[in-house]
Amino acid sequence: MTPSAAAKVSIDENSALEKQQRLFDSLREVGSLLIAFSGGADSAYLAWASNRMLGESALAVTALSPSYSRHDREQAEACVRTAGLRHEFIETREFDNPLYVANGADRCYHCKDELFERMEALAQERHFSAIAYGINADDTHDFRPGHRAAHEHRILAPLLDAKLCKAEIRLLSRRAGLPTWDRPASACLSSRVPYGAAVTPELLDKIERAESVLRELGFRQFRVRAHGDLARIEIAPEEMARGLERAVGQQIASGVKAAGFAFIALDLEGYRQGSLNSLLSLK
Repeated sequence: MTPSAAAKVSIDENSALEKQQRLFDSLREVGSLLIAFSGGADSAYLAWASNRMLGESALAVTALSPSYSRHDREQAEACVRTAGLRHEFIETREFDNPLYVANGADRCYHCKDELFERMEALAQERHFSAIAYGINADDTHDFRPGHRAAHEHRILAPLLDAKLCKAEIRLLSRRAGLPTWDRPASACLSSRVPYGAAVTPELLDKIERAESVLRELGFRQFRVRAHGDLARIEIAPEEMARGLERAVGQQIASGVKAAGFAFIALDLEGYRQGSLNSLLSLK
């Protein structure tokens, strides 16, 4: 669901505030906490809530790797400055794992397994009581093998435990003054590559450069899915009409080709989260 679509969902503000209070109460009991922080709406709200309840005993941690775009890093840094969060970057090495590079349906599991191992080491070194990540109540309806890694590493899921959904998180983030309240849904660059096609830093850099073309043209919610030499572009339905304009289409095509793709296709179904997961059901 895009931010604009989420804004149209009817939300009971009192119910959302009650869930927020349950979240605050649970965080206060933790003592000290590391938060997996991507800079998206969910992790930013969780980091803000943790900072409010725990102060200096809460530390937001962002993993740096070729799958994390430069744009997302800039957005994360801006959020940290605005919200006044305690924050650090760490490096993860999921690309050293052949099972991650092979890009099977469990790729996300290997990524999260690496992330949580690094965070566990940091927690032990700095004497943090627990680690949390930003899964929400809506995320349980999608295919997300990374959740298995979280379960194995005993990572806390405070937003899910409070039964907060995405629209409620956006509402509460807006009330908190967080710049991420209407940030478009984001995901790692590897999610743009069909399962079974190897993910490499070079390919992800090409995808990032292609997506920067659409961002510079003013599009908000989109993906460039890499199918070999073909870039399949998904644009949010409400932005589709502009994408179909001849002049804009020519700019997209020339820019994406300059990024390294030979062919460009605009997906008429538009942007939908996790569209490549549909291939799993077909198989």
